[in-house]
Amino acid sequence: MTLPRSRAARLAAALLIAPVALSPMWTAPAHAQWIVYDPTNYAQNVLTAARALQQVTNQITSLQNEAQMLINQARNLASLPYSALQQLQQSVQRTQQLLAQAQNIAYSVQQIDQAFQTKYANVSMSASDAQLIADAKTRWQNTVGGLQDAMRLQATVVGNIDTNRTQMSALVGASQSATGALQATQAGNQLLALQAQQLADLTAVVTANGRAQALQSAEQAAAAEQGREQRRRFLTPGSGYQAGNAQMFHGN
Repeated sequence: MTLPRSRAARLAAALLIAPVALSPMWTAPAHAQWIVYDPTNYAQNVLTAARALQQVTNQITSLQNEAQMLINQARNLASLPYSALQQLQQSVQRTQQLLAQAQNIAYSVQQIDQAFQTKYANVSMSASDAQLIADAKTRWQNTVGGLQDAMRLQATVVGNIDTNRTQMSALVGASQSATGALQATQAGNQLLALQAQQLADLTAVVTANGRAQALQSAEQAAAAEQGREQRRRFLTPGSGYQAGNAQMFHGN
């Protein structure tokens, strides 16, 4: 029995294809991979990147601030390159030396008490005339010495004025150009030291003038007391003075 030609052809084709389909070496073709765009995921990624960038920017700003803070601290700790301490100390020492060179009666409570007890106290009625004269001369010398000391000190203080003016100008300039808090503070402290030195000079002058005036007043008081004693002695009977009538003009 023979099959129709077309049916036979289809059967042959099926037999040829069957072994290939059943062969273990055959694999199905891979599916094609397509890129899928997700707007939500993309926006989240952009936001995450922006946050990371902001963190980096903040860290850079923080480092810059810390660096500036260190620079400011270095400036605040920088010492003032100018110092007027030596000149101020020299001015004070000159004033102190003159005060220490006070003539006859020094600035000492013990010496003042001793001098007033021996030279300025009540005149002794038993002292000789020569002793009274010697004491009066000593008091006069003390007064003259006190006046000279005061004038010497005044001259020294006047000489310090030019030095103080130079130091004040330099310190004000240093204060205005200070780069930090420490330099400004040091300049201010030195200006205060200059003011203290000027006040010390003023105090010394006032003290010297007061000493001179006190010696002069004490001399006058002692001289008045001595004058009364000498007058008493002069008028005491037997002292050599004889009262009598004095004739100023001779008649014709």
